[in-house]
Amino acid sequence: MGDLLCKPTGLSGKVHDITVEGAKTPLSPDWGYVGFGLYRLKAGESASEATGDREVILVLVEGKAKISAAGEDFGEQGERMSVFEQLPPCSVYVPNDSAWEAVATTDCTIGVCTAPGKGGYKAQVLPRPEKVSRGKGANTRYIYPIAMEESDVADSLLVTEVFTPSGNWSSYPPHRHDEDNFPEMTYLEETYYHRLNPEQGYGHQRVFTDDLSLDETMSVHNHDVVLVPKGHHPCGVPWGYEMYYLNVMAGPLRKWRFENHPEHDWIAKRDA
Repeated sequence: MGDLLCKPTGLSGKVHDITVEGAKTPLSPDWGYVGFGLYRLKAGESASEATGDREVILVLVEGKAKISAAGEDFGEQGERMSVFEQLPPCSVYVPNDSAWEAVATTDCTIGVCTAPGKGGYKAQVLPRPEKVSRGKGANTRYIYPIAMEESDVADSLLVTEVFTPSGNWSSYPPHRHDEDNFPEMTYLEETYYHRLNPEQGYGHQRVFTDDLSLDETMSVHNHDVVLVPKGHHPCGVPWGYEMYYLNVMAGPLRKWRFENHPEHDWIAKRDA
């Protein structure tokens, strides 16, 4: 198992705690922006954290919880009891130099998306996004853009959910965003938090550069996280299983500009 694949540390509590320092490995030595945590709480359990110098978006992946942040009480958040209901997600923004708390009112899963904060935004419940489709044929997937570039809600964070139907490919054709060269491309680190339905399923994700100096292919299971420090990063799910993933991206500029792999760009042009 390469060090781009992060397995959950247990079945309950904080099962992922991916920090900037912890993500620095031989395969990702320059990691410096994205953090990701995941809590799996039983009804009545709670979680709380200080944000320090990082902004946070809490994503109610499934279940419900009472959320307070930066001294404000946002009440019970969450609607879908299974992520694969594909209802719009509920999310809360928390600025740097503050704190948040979640008290589970049902069993729940909460994604904690972090990146450098600049104090530009206040704590708030984010608007629930509308579902959009992307791709064609076996490349079709469905997106909930929680906090992408068109939403002026964060200093650094870009966050989105993707649902990939049974037998389909996603983040495809292969693309990269690993150069600080706006407007052609932006440097964005990225994490993928994966879920499978039924949960015993698996998918595959490949992370590779044009020169193949990085070329890692991983089998991902329920609750796994994949780090994407650079390179292309397509994923796919076998027939009979659905795939969900929560993406967190951040870099020097809060813009999403990418380049398709030159050998596979014809797919995007054909489907345009």
